[in-house]
Amino acid sequence: MTAYVQARAADADGAVDAAARGYAEALAARPDDAVIAIRALREGLASGDLTLARRAGDVLRAADVSPPDIELLAFADALVAKDVAGQQAALERLKDTPIAFLGPMMAAWTDRAAVATEPGAGGAIARRYAAENRVLLLLADRKTPEGIAALRTLLDINGGNLDLRMNAAQLLARGGDRRTARAVLAGDDPVLMRAAATLGRGRTGDARFGVSRLFARMAADLSADGTEPLAILLTRAALVLDPTYARARLALADALARDGATAAALTALAAIPARDPFAPGAAALRVTVLHRAGDLVQATALARSRADARDADSGAIADYAGLLVDSGRDADAAAAYGRAIDRAGPAASWVLHLQHGGALDRAGQWDAALPELRRAVELAPDQPAALNYLGYAQVERGLNLTEATALIERAHKLAPDDASIVDSLGWARFRQGDLAGALKLVERAARAEPDDPEINEHLGDIYWQAGRRFEARYAWRAAANAATGTAATRIATKLATGPASPQG
Repeated sequence: MTAYVQARAADADGAVDAAARGYAEALAARPDDAVIAIRALREGLASGDLTLARRAGDVLRAADVSPPDIELLAFADALVAKDVAGQQAALERLKDTPIAFLGPMMAAWTDRAAVATEPGAGGAIARRYAAENRVLLLLADRKTPEGIAALRTLLDINGGNLDLRMNAAQLLARGGDRRTARAVLAGDDPVLMRAAATLGRGRTGDARFGVSRLFARMAADLSADGTEPLAILLTRAALVLDPTYARARLALADALARDGATAAALTALAAIPARDPFAPGAAALRVTVLHRAGDLVQATALARSRADARDADSGAIADYAGLLVDSGRDADAAAAYGRAIDRAGPAASWVLHLQHGGALDRAGQWDAALPELRRAVELAPDQPAALNYLGYAQVERGLNLTEATALIERAHKLAPDDASIVDSLGWARFRQGDLAGALKLVERAARAEPDDPEINEHLGDIYWQAGRRFEARYAWRAAANAATGTAATRIATKLATGPASPQG
């Protein structure tokens, strides 16, 4: 029990290696305890101690309480061992579970007669995976014309499916059709360009290839809270089948980081070779992992090294700029966003221009910010965020109130439930002297976002102007709970003496 308690503490701290060791010791002492086994299973998978995970899975099966996803690992193990009976047993246990739709796709790689069938039922998500799986099955069997036709159909629907394109190219290269493989990888996406530059003869198109790609593809889609354990298991199983598959390792690191296992996530990323097509993605994710863990200094330093690299793209520079914003270095962030726009050239997105304008605005460079904010709206006239920022920034300065309010009204029509936009429109009404209209809107925004300091400050200012002084101070106190920097100082002054002007 001491080992179990220590493991629980390590588990809570995200120390998955220590947690796995503790649960292994506890399970050895109580080999039939399903409560210990379920925790041992999850921490074994998170830490990479698959021996522990398999042992825990056996305990859970014996107790008839095993989660269905462990059959994915069992199937992977059986594939590696060429254990046909083990494969069939895992597939049988997978039936009638929430992830049973994966079974036919897995089985198709060991029974190629299934290649000729169309994607089956099971919902839109299952059909999508089945359609992608079928493309790879056809190409693996060198049914190239049929496979390319099916691939084109899917890419017409979702041309940005990098995983499918890279996997298809590998199989085409394996079949000796490097010309078609390069055509599949054509484009200016950095990952595809690196894949084309390093394209070899491709992986063997066997069951281990196909199932590993299926598992990693699904894991990469699991980004909602609570899906991390399944994503970890899928990627661990994919790596059992193909230890060199960097895409699976990237998805594993992301799931581990979201689950709080920072050290394990960084270890997974470190195993991705520098020449792999996914190496830049690993470097970007390393920054994100450090940032999530609260290590802003190291994350910023790493982001800077990526941004300063000779071959850095605009995305890497923009990532660095975003961390500078988080560090309160808005002038430096503005300069970095400017570099990102220069690097992107005519392809610079409205988002980059909006971020650049916002950083310039916060750095006190309004004259430089305004053209960037206008450019963002010009590029994306139906984007509520761009419309709202340009409108609100002018309202705050008392500039072009009619035009600025019209921009916010457009944003509000496009996103009527966005509390920040509702607040902006209310504040515009307040600036124009419509106290009743302003109060109705900002009260609505505060109900939607009761902890937002800016909305609560606006609400306090409007209450004050309406003569409702007690309610004004209540709203300002709510704002003060989350306000920082100059906003905190300003709100403290309002609580002491009221607003400096009738308009807040």
